[in-house]
Amino acid sequence: MLPSQFLVSAPKVSVHPAEHTSENVLFSIVIPSWNNVEFLKMCIASLQKNSRYLHQIIIHLNEANDGSRDWVEENNLDYSYSEQNIGICYAMNIARTLVKTEYLVYFNDDMYACPDWDYWLYEEIKKQSDSFFFISSTMIEPRETGNACVIAPFDCGSNPQDFDEAKLLACFEGLEKVDWQGTTWPPSVLPVLLWDMVGGYSIEFSPGMYSDPDFAMKLWQVGVRCFKGVGKSRVYHFMSKSTGKLTYKANGSRIFLNKWGMSSKLFTRHYLQRGDDWVEELSMPEINLKMKLYSLLNQIKKRLG
Repeated sequence: MLPSQFLVSAPKVSVHPAEHTSENVLFSIVIPSWNNVEFLKMCIASLQKNSRYLHQIIIHLNEANDGSRDWVEENNLDYSYSEQNIGICYAMNIARTLVKTEYLVYFNDDMYACPDWDYWLYEEIKKQSDSFFFISSTMIEPRETGNACVIAPFDCGSNPQDFDEAKLLACFEGLEKVDWQGTTWPPSVLPVLLWDMVGGYSIEFSPGMYSDPDFAMKLWQVGVRCFKGVGKSRVYHFMSKSTGKLTYKANGSRIFLNKWGMSSKLFTRHYLQRGDDWVEELSMPEINLKMKLYSLLNQIKKRLG
């Protein structure tokens, strides 16, 4: 149950297909945005400038009281809109109704796409033998957070005003990073068939905290074992430009625990092996007694906390 400050009573939500859309597009890129117009402009400019292929770009605008709706309409982009901030989960599910391609990409508005980000993702897609895969780019971040899945620290700025694009473009290919296991984060790509099969993002995690590992768990439940981060596909991530504005964040770790009977940490570490170098597709792990006890203690603490 969401608290009253996040519940939305009959929100005004609408979808707006672009008047003219390009043919022969490869990906449908969905970008939720919440009053981040300057980041959004930079994000879309990077996608248009640095993509190898043509793509459909779909924006979901939460509130859009910063001029972002006018800008999106002026640039003839597909978009959906809500008068209130309805969070990432609802936003992604609404924007999905505008998708016109076989592949859905989830992209954040506080990201800058490096050259050929899409080429390397599609090269990986072409290696797949079926539609059961979840593949992502690798983020370059300005600060070190201990996340083994990203390249950090490599500081090219924290906002559009101080962004050192020249430094990034000159150096991004030389930063060391191999393919890695266990992706749950954007920019991510999967077949639309698979997105629909698991029902998109789960709204009980609104506004979105822990919706990523939950989505990965739903994919795991239907048999996906390829959760691959592609080292050569890169984006610069300005970090937490929307989540940092939230005044309410659901206890997503507890919701995950109650829903799946294990902690998200156990799932991402031992099932997805998140952050390890890529070797092969995953298999069902053997969870020993120590892991089970550790997970049980976490469950007790979180349920009492």
